[in-house]
Amino acid sequence: MRRVKTAVLISGNGSNLQAILDAASAADYPAEISLVLSNRADAFGLTRAKKAGVATLTIAHGDFPDREQFDRAMDAALRAAEIELVVMAGFMRILSDTFVQQWQGRLINIHPSLLPAYKGLNTHARVLEAGEREHGCSVHWVIPELDAGELIAQATLTIMTGDTAETLQRRVHALEHALYPQAVKQVATQLQSTATK
Repeated sequence: MRRVKTAVLISGNGSNLQAILDAASAADYPAEISLVLSNRADAFGLTRAKKAGVATLTIAHGDFPDREQFDRAMDAALRAAEIELVVMAGFMRILSDTFVQQWQGRLINIHPSLLPAYKGLNTHARVLEAGEREHGCSVHWVIPELDAGELIAQATLTIMTGDTAETLQRRVHALEHALYPQAVKQVATQLQSTATK
């Protein structure tokens, strides 16, 4: 089985990356994690990748005068590694429209809310302030508009009395670790079937 060459973009701890690496260790998983790319040299996710035997690369955004040049360097690195699918997992940089357009249909992200509600930051505090009864996470295609791409998958939890932003964050994170590997599998399978047509 040909596996889809996949890169994961990270900025920090990489707990979603770990969930994907664990899933990808199965021989029948359709995505091969070929590269983990970080904009921060101190991201713990790089250690996770090395432990799993996955190639790593740091491209520090501070080394570039603007977002476009940083994104061009990332694009060049991804193409050099012959990447077919790009998975954002806690990558804390907003991508330029040019980069997104170049990778559209091959670029996915996970967001800690039930999109289209609560785009952007501080989602856990915002759902509590609004008195919502449900919360969760969404995997979506990345388009130039932030957190607005078509949904791929969602997971939902019920907000409990006494939940805080911190407890919700932990609970949603657990949902993400189950949802994201499944969504990557779904997208990689789609890309496999497209490539064979």
